[in-house]
Amino acid sequence: MNTLKTLTRNFHSCGHECAKVVPKNLKGRGKSSQEWLTRQLSDPFVEKAKMMNYRCRSAFKLVEINEKHGILKPGFTVIDCGASPGSWCQVAAAETNSNKAQETKPVGLVIGIDLLQIYPIPGVHLLGNADFMKDETQQNVKSILCERKVDCVLSDMAPNATGIRNLDQENITKLSYSVLRFAVLTSSVDASLLVKLWNNGDVPQLEKDMLRFYKTVKMIKPVASRSESAEVFMLAKGFLGLKS
Repeated sequence: MNTLKTLTRNFHSCGHECAKVVPKNLKGRGKSSQEWLTRQLSDPFVEKAKMMNYRCRSAFKLVEINEKHGILKPGFTVIDCGASPGSWCQVAAAETNSNKAQETKPVGLVIGIDLLQIYPIPGVHLLGNADFMKDETQQNVKSILCERKVDCVLSDMAPNATGIRNLDQENITKLSYSVLRFAVLTSSVDASLLVKLWNNGDVPQLEKDMLRFYKTVKMIKPVASRSESAEVFMLAKGFLGLKS
């Protein structure tokens, strides 16, 4: 993975230096489409994702977080909530060796869940067209685990934005609490939890509640997360376990 780390560092620098690209042939496109296309063409992580065969640029958010905090290791069991199109599962499969690419390393287990269908990924159990918020889906995940405890729960889930700030924040916080509850019930001692939030609401309360179950909780804004986005990630490490 040394090559991956080197490329990540290089593109971190490029992200601050690359000039804004103005796309051509925008006739007939709406303003929002033009802005999105301009962002994509100017984004070094988009090109890097193509180079490294990741399904989307969000892979580098998890790559950076893992490099700094070591939440994915060979042999780990990982649940990825909101997995489509699958870039986080790709990273998790490589880091946990669930794809069996490293013969001498322990083989992990990665399970990805999303409301959308997900194209197959080597070494990943995928539950597409599945709502993580439903008990049926969570029971399906537990059946795949087969009593195996989870080492890391990831959530890149976010609700469809309504434009109403309080409602949007309430919806994403609800998702986060659902993931927290699942993690608490399925994780091994010292496991990690990573959830996406929008940093414009009752984040301190969620942090306080996470600290009931984890040794440390911190807010993270990866370099690959666009600066204009309210997106942040809350990382909880060192699951304390549950007393019977």
